[in-house]
Amino acid sequence: MNEFLNQILDRPKGQKIGILSAVVILLLAAYYSALHDPRDTEIVKLTESVEAARTDKAVKQQKAAHLPKLRTELKELEIRLKEAVAQLPNKKEVAELLRSISSKAQESGLQIVVFRPRAENYQDFYAEIPVDITVKGNFQNAVNFFDDVGRLNRLINIDNIGFKNPTIAGDRVTVETTSVATAFRFLEEAERKKIAEQKAKAAKDKK
Repeated sequence: MNEFLNQILDRPKGQKIGILSAVVILLLAAYYSALHDPRDTEIVKLTESVEAARTDKAVKQQKAAHLPKLRTELKELEIRLKEAVAQLPNKKEVAELLRSISSKAQESGLQIVVFRPRAENYQDFYAEIPVDITVKGNFQNAVNFFDDVGRLNRLINIDNIGFKNPTIAGDRVTVETTSVATAFRFLEEAERKKIAEQKAKAAKDKK
């Protein structure tokens, strides 16, 4: 180290000043790097944290602004759900509903030829109950029957309407009207759980 210093001291004045300036610059650079670089990193992190906090605040403010609207929409959906569920009878009420459909056919002046419920078709929270119906009478009576069924306070779908075996007696035309009336019933929680387990088991057995 001393020899290195002696070599520097033996150099001309201009070189010594140049070397001294370079050493000072290096020392200043090392000091700046040691002092300011960690602070710069910390400043960057703090800036990122502040920006993230601002973004989070803006998102929460936006959500809060829409909260009253979302609550109103939720209440409306709950009301509509209750109205829909009210149109679905429970298991005990299904038999009475089917009797009502049969009675409507008789009240419309139709003779019931076939009234045969099929197996239930299970959905997420309700079951479909298809009923094969064949009635005999004139066309207008059949129209009245379908209209009366549509006015029931329970949800009933009438599909696959067809006509067969027309007969003529004087000016009276009698036909057999076939259709599928689908009633719906609400599944109780225990039923939904059991059906979900059965579906899960069936899916597992297929693998």
